[in-house]
Amino acid sequence: MTPKTLIYIFLTIGSIAGGWIPTLWGAGALSMQSFLGGFIGALLGIWVGYKLGQYIGS
Repeated sequence: MTPKTLIYIFLTIGSIAGGWIPTLWGAGALSMQSFLGGFIGALLGIWVGYKLGQYIGS
């Protein structure tokens, strides 16, 4: 699996999880907290995918 594929996979997982978590404490699915959570989750997903790609590639 290429590092680019890993980044895309974890970006998707992170943005979905980050957007979903605020709904657990009562924020709406289209609230600002969900958008912010999705953005932060996407950034973390990119970072995890990049680091995992480096680890597998070396």
